[in-house]
Amino acid sequence: MPTVGPRSGDAIFAKNAELFTLTYGAIVRQLLTDLEDVEEVNKQLDQMGYNIGTRLIDEFLAKANISRCVDFKETAEMIAKVGFKMFLGVTASVTNWDIEGTCCNMVLEENPLVDFVELPDTCQGLYYCNVLCGVIRGALEMVSMKTEVTWVRDVLRGDDSYELQVKLLKQVPEEYPYKDDE
Repeated sequence: MPTVGPRSGDAIFAKNAELFTLTYGAIVRQLLTDLEDVEEVNKQLDQMGYNIGTRLIDEFLAKANISRCVDFKETAEMIAKVGFKMFLGVTASVTNWDIEGTCCNMVLEENPLVDFVELPDTCQGLYYCNVLCGVIRGALEMVSMKTEVTWVRDVLRGDDSYELQVKLLKQVPEEYPYKDDE
């Protein structure tokens, strides 16, 4: 039985990433056709991402082999370095922390979702990768962090990089379904 070495695994990942990129492009195009309103498409992409994120977190926690993050800063670094690598094959850098440690930006060096993409003038208000905002928001909500995730910069909109802002709105205390009797 043949073994899968790093090169074979990379080729498989690249093919899957390309298939995902093309499929995602078809979904965005269909939403634009069906909804005919760029702002509504942005909302739908965010909601789709949220739904994905609420499920993806289980796979991340099962496969990442990490211990519980101690704070939001560590959580952001884990998303940027491990989460993006695991699911998109890229990493991000975490920058621009606020004084409280509740708001930061994640800068993607590469963005595989935008391979083969050019936005027409009619789509200038579109946040093509808004699904990523929803994925992060949904995943963090499942680990008791209420967040707001928005695009700060987007190459498809003429900026020099892809940059998300992640803001912790509320740390929700975990509730357990049973009471400890002491």
